[in-house]
Amino acid sequence: MEALVEKIRGYLPADKVALVERALAYADELHAGQSRRSGGPYIEHPVSVATYLADLSLDATTIAAALLHDVVEDCGVSPAELSARFGADVARLVDGVTKLQRLDLLNVDGSVAARPPVDPTQAESLRKMLVAMAKDVRVVLIKLADRLHNMKTLGSLTPERRVAIAQETLDIYAPLAHRLGMGDVKWQLEDMAFRHLQPNQYRSISRLLSHRRQEREAYVRQVTEVLRRELVRAGLDSEVTGRPKHIYSTYQKAQAYQAQGKDFGDIHDLYAVRVLVHSVQDCYAALGVAHALWRPVPGEFDDYIASPKENLYQSLHTTVRATGGVPIEVQVRTHLMHQYAENGVASHWRYKESGPHKDGSFDERMTWLRQLLEWQRDLSGTEDFLESVTTDLFNDQVFVYTPKNEIKELPTGSTPIDFAYRIHTDLGHRCIGSKVNGKLVPLDTQLRNGDTVEILASKVARGPSLDWLNPHLGVVHTATARQAIRAWFRRQQRGENAQRGRDLLKRELRRLNVDVDESEVAHLLGVDDVEEMHVGLGSSQISVAQLTSRLASRQDPEAASEPTHVTLPAPAPSVSVLGVGNVLTRMGECCHPLPGDKIVGYVTRTRGVTIHRKDCPNMRSDPDAERMIAVSWGDSRTLYPVRIRVDAWDRVGLLHDITGTVSVESVNIAGSHTDVHPDGQVTITMTLQVASMGQLSRLFSRVEGVRDVRSVARSTELRNRGQEPSGQETPQQR
Repeated sequence: MEALVEKIRGYLPADKVALVERALAYADELHAGQSRRSGGPYIEHPVSVATYLADLSLDATTIAAALLHDVVEDCGVSPAELSARFGADVARLVDGVTKLQRLDLLNVDGSVAARPPVDPTQAESLRKMLVAMAKDVRVVLIKLADRLHNMKTLGSLTPERRVAIAQETLDIYAPLAHRLGMGDVKWQLEDMAFRHLQPNQYRSISRLLSHRRQEREAYVRQVTEVLRRELVRAGLDSEVTGRPKHIYSTYQKAQAYQAQGKDFGDIHDLYAVRVLVHSVQDCYAALGVAHALWRPVPGEFDDYIASPKENLYQSLHTTVRATGGVPIEVQVRTHLMHQYAENGVASHWRYKESGPHKDGSFDERMTWLRQLLEWQRDLSGTEDFLESVTTDLFNDQVFVYTPKNEIKELPTGSTPIDFAYRIHTDLGHRCIGSKVNGKLVPLDTQLRNGDTVEILASKVARGPSLDWLNPHLGVVHTATARQAIRAWFRRQQRGENAQRGRDLLKRELRRLNVDVDESEVAHLLGVDDVEEMHVGLGSSQISVAQLTSRLASRQDPEAASEPTHVTLPAPAPSVSVLGVGNVLTRMGECCHPLPGDKIVGYVTRTRGVTIHRKDCPNMRSDPDAERMIAVSWGDSRTLYPVRIRVDAWDRVGLLHDITGTVSVESVNIAGSHTDVHPDGQVTITMTLQVASMGQLSRLFSRVEGVRDVRSVARSTELRNRGQEPSGQETPQQR
């Protein structure tokens, strides 16, 4: 413990050291009397984890959280208590590590959890979930350090359990360290896992690498000295060292060579030299020195500086025939690149952009990690930099659990219905409800990372609801679920689909108050006959959105592409009168026509032309046919008033819920009137400003979903009963 404190005093200010010392004392107190399976005191584990992170010069918050990362799970300490003692940041990191414990086969006391080994097909999902669930990348760093120490103490477990833990490490944690650019952790985890998984091959590779070790080390020293001397002659300030070859990577290369019919002796990089210089220019200069000194092996050169690996790794790799014709690998990189190669993400806390090896091309080199880290060029302090480090890599995916603790990967925005169909198509068809984290939730609930989802299913095949395919309700998000639902409806009897389609068409025409022949609707939808149109609507091959879009485009071909959101009101709509646009017009207040409605003009003596719907009651009782004139919609984009009628059961908060739903669609309410009936029902008449019939249809779908709403439709009532409509002139106007 004293060694840890001395280490952090070397780079942390006094107040930060005090925070770590308090965390160390508290952890020592809580873990007193606890032992690991290996027999040692438990406090050795968190101290070892913290010490490794201190070697990377991580901040005091991370070191303190590493010391306390098991106290919530193992000692019953609440996150609130940790927050009160050490601050919200420490408590948040500890809570993040605690939540990730469920992914482990290892329990916090070093014993083994009951969960079976991870299926290899789920390994990548587990790695992604590990990162996605960690709101702060430091949680992942603590987790990797925790696994690193656990791997060093596997000897106390049974052989079967050691193999299970080693396989999990090789499948999940070593690749994760690689993706984070932490090469030092990666090779340690791989070598330790390999030793438990394939002990015979491990010993064989070890013997091959150690064979004539002294002779090989003497040869490497000779080569490095020759290269160092030539670099000095070229005026390059460099550090040249022999690079140890890791056992598992050697095994992998041997396997690849064997598949190609090559022998172990054909591996060119068993002898390796690493050259560290100060700049990218020096890297290429040093490469030139090596190639001038020894002949390069054809096909054995890689430029990872110009083309970095996806985990930020940069270096020049070449293989040359050195003294005596022995092939030896030479790696050339800057000191900063070396820190990235060894410590990856963790190196940012030590080598910030303000450091001695500033590299302005950092952002351009970021690929996978650019999504992981938000690098702020103007940040100079570690504390500010830490605030900018978040994990947004998987913002297009969510990872959720089944009740059996299996992980399923879904697109962001997915719902329990999508989850049910991802499990099995039949489960989706029989879904009648869902629980998320043990609580009943609506079927349109969007799932979040780490949720445990349970589907409540009917025992009999009841089939999906057609409303699930309504995009305005948001019940289904994935294409897979939609296709399965459509396929189910297509398999139903043709007569049922046809009747369902007829009912849906009548409802939509009644709701929009549109008077149009069914044969015309079929033509608009590109269907040969009315019966096929009914079947298509009933089986959801033709969606409600398509129907309303085609209705809106009857006389306005661009109506289907009307924008969903309208922010500014516009003047009166553009209407062409006999093909001429500059004629004074106004909308009839008795019928409020919308683009897509069939319209007719009525010529007044003093107020230009008043526009009415053709089915307007005032036009059906036309007093003067000679004053009727042909008109058509223009191309303007504007807002149009429309009156709707909502029938519902009265309750407290009803109007609030309806107006809130209208506002979600970005529709302005110009006026409203409420009539309360003696039987407990209520009629709400509202004048809205909408952009098109398509938007009105979406709005109807939303309002119909409000609790206690019975029906929604366009109102056909005259604005002023008993008065002359605005389309007809009074004697005084004539």
